[in-house]
Amino acid sequence: MSAAPTASYSPVSSEPDVLARRQGFGHLMLAEWTKIRSVRSTVWSLIIFVVLTIGLTALLSWLTVHAIETGRAPRRSANLAGDPVSFILGTGIGFGQLAICVLGALTMTSEYSTGVIRASLLAVPKRVPMVAAKCAVFAGLIFVVAEIVSFCSFFIGKAIVHPVADVSLSQPGVARAVVGAGLYLTVLGLFALAIGSLIRHSAGAIAIVIGLVLVVGPLLGLLDSYDWGAHVHAWFPTVAGSYITADHQQPGQLLSPWGGFAVFCGWTVLLLAAGSYLLDRRDA
Repeated sequence: MSAAPTASYSPVSSEPDVLARRQGFGHLMLAEWTKIRSVRSTVWSLIIFVVLTIGLTALLSWLTVHAIETGRAPRRSANLAGDPVSFILGTGIGFGQLAICVLGALTMTSEYSTGVIRASLLAVPKRVPMVAAKCAVFAGLIFVVAEIVSFCSFFIGKAIVHPVADVSLSQPGVARAVVGAGLYLTVLGLFALAIGSLIRHSAGAIAIVIGLVLVVGPLLGLLDSYDWGAHVHAWFPTVAGSYITADHQQPGQLLSPWGGFAVFCGWTVLLLAAGSYLLDRRDA
């Protein structure tokens, strides 16, 4: 009687090895890109950002030039001629940045409100790489859109204000300011995402981010008459970051454009690190 043949089994990768291959950083970025582009808030926030920024830049630039040419606003002529870059970039981006704040906060908090975060954490037990992939995909998307909008706003505003003020990218600091506007918006979105990771509630995170940008930052400007107050104002995250959107440093400005942007990046990294730590410690 012949012996029964023994079944041969090919070696099978252990479960951790399979998970390690499936959870490569490239796969995490692809998963985060799928989540970001499939959410309606992403599309609508970007549409609102583009329309507000470019539309308000064109509208307010035309109204200002028209008021100057008709003699209704002679003071604005000197202001516009003295700093046309800040006028062009500030009119639209000042309002358009609110859409970036909302999108950044929702990118993180919407996963908690819908419960998607639980599925994400089951698929990726290591939470810090997931946050890093989310930040990388989000920053890449915002950077591309923000730079396109910044250059479009500049060229549209430049054409409208040409009868009153002449400005071009070849002038000192202008190209850096236009590129810097896109960089500022990108880090602002990550700043809002970091606050969303800390708060984990959409309405609360949006209210805090917009309050910091529109309320706290301008109010701190009232402290500039005090030496300590001027330092507090200059080192405030969004104030420091906005210095890069100007083509020249204002008199008495404590931080340089790149120095202020570095401060803003430092605040954002600190908040992202705190959010990642809490995400790793707290239950979803």
